[in-house]
Amino acid sequence: MKLITAIITPQKLDDVRQALSGLSVTGLTATDVRGCGRQKGHREVYRGAEYEVQFTPKVKVEVAVPSALADRVVEVLVEAANTDRIGAGKIFVQSIETAVRIRTGEQGEQAL
Repeated sequence: MKLITAIITPQKLDDVRQALSGLSVTGLTATDVRGCGRQKGHREVYRGAEYEVQFTPKVKVEVAVPSALADRVVEVLVEAANTDRIGAGKIFVQSIETAVRIRTGEQGEQAL
C-alpha cells in the first residue's frame, strides 16, 4: 500500500477530487496548509499598504491506495493539479506498513 501526499493550490482541489473519483479512489483527506518553496511568496496591497506574503496558502491532499494503483494515481494528480505556473505543488509517495479500519477491524488493502 502507498500513501500519496499532494500539496496543491486550493483552486485545484475539486478537480483533483473528481479525477480521483474516476479511478474509484473513494477516500481522501484534505487539509488547508501554508508553505513556501521556489515561489518564495508574493507581494500584496491591503488598504494602500504593500506587504510581503512569505507563506502561500495550499491544500494537502492525502490518499492511501493499493501499490498497484499508485503510479496511475500520481499521473492523474499531475494532470488534475497542474497550473503550468510556479507553485503548482508537489507529490510525495510513501509506503504504508499496515492499515486498519476501526469500525470492522479489517486490515491491509481491505481496510482502504
